[in-house]
Amino acid sequence: MGSEFKVVDGHSFLQQQKHTKPPVDAETLLSASKIVCAVRDEGEPALRRLAEKFSERTADDALIYGPAEMRTAYERISKDDQALLNRVAERIRSFAKSQLECLTPLSSEVDGGKAGHTIEPISRVGCYAPGGRYPLPSTVLMTTVTARTAGCREVVLASPNPTDMTLAAGHVGGADQMLPIGGAHAIAALAYGFEGFERTDLICGPGNRWVTAAKQLVVGSVGIDMLAGPSELLIVADDESNPQTVAADLLAQAEHDVDARPFLVCLSEAFANTVIEELRVQLSELPTGKVAELALQNGCAIVVQDREQAQEVCTRLAPEHLELHLEEAQAFAEQVKHAGCIFVGSQSAEVLGDYGAGPNHTLPTGGTARWSAGLNVFTFVRVRTWLQLNNPSEALVNDTVALARHEGLVGHARSASRRMPNV
Repeated sequence: MGSEFKVVDGHSFLQQQKHTKPPVDAETLLSASKIVCAVRDEGEPALRRLAEKFSERTADDALIYGPAEMRTAYERISKDDQALLNRVAERIRSFAKSQLECLTPLSSEVDGGKAGHTIEPISRVGCYAPGGRYPLPSTVLMTTVTARTAGCREVVLASPNPTDMTLAAGHVGGADQMLPIGGAHAIAALAYGFEGFERTDLICGPGNRWVTAAKQLVVGSVGIDMLAGPSELLIVADDESNPQTVAADLLAQAEHDVDARPFLVCLSEAFANTVIEELRVQLSELPTGKVAELALQNGCAIVVQDREQAQEVCTRLAPEHLELHLEEAQAFAEQVKHAGCIFVGSQSAEVLGDYGAGPNHTLPTGGTARWSAGLNVFTFVRVRTWLQLNNPSEALVNDTVALARHEGLVGHARSASRRMPNV
């Protein structure tokens, strides 16, 4: 394993990281477009054909579940699992409520009257949760609970071959409907609707490359949260960090998927080699070790000269998850320019965030944290502005007329002139 998770010099690594890969390769995008177009143009017949092809539904199976099916699944799971889902949902809900309280309506005096904004939830949202190798009820909660907290009128869930825990999480999260299908065809169904199923206004949630490709194809017809690529973790550690804990955190990321990207930034080659040796030990005992070992090949241990160069690596990668196993971790965190979520201090494990400490676990990947944020309550609301002028001033009208004439828009100028005082 040691030869796959390589040790590289910080300067060399920075030289190699000049370009980021697109979230979806061209071949997947082309194949997904055929699926998306088929669902858009044919509706339910295409959905049924694709659901059968991918062993999700038979010809007689329902394509839409309602609240009753989700509640029945909730009642089938154990009382302990019910309590688990409700505890996690409450943590997510509490943090989302605190976020929402940061946004308030605005009314401000302007020339001739008032202007402001209101906070309007998106009406109908679609929440996607993966259901392949690892069904993710945690993602169901992260998306549906946050949407409900934002005030969305209708919340729809999509997840292929849902387990009882996934369905139960939909019940706890307050989903109104569920599509028990996945992939590009599920995204197309959420975007365009079909007979008996209304299209959504926004699609959120992570997925594989087919899901990401479909989201890229439907954006514009529907809103999306982000184009999420393979999951990433960057750990910055000093020589006083615990190598066993660092290795465990890297493997927790690596077991996600063979495309996951785990990275370590440290200050000495000796520490890097100690972590690599610990990775060997822990891999041999990990049930998901075969997946994790392949994923480790996507990352490396980056030995930097100092904390300043460590910051450069963080800036260049703009990682989805950034764990700081450092003395004075808070001071380092305050200097970080780009990251999906920062986990400050060695006790702030990324996995605790994954499973509902508070902030959302649906985060920007592939360097997109340079301009975007993770899923949060703000994703599900719009800041809608308004203007009420009772007495527009002569100066405001004259400036409007002048700018309109500069742009050759005489109709605009005439419309503004009708608001001239005393006209």
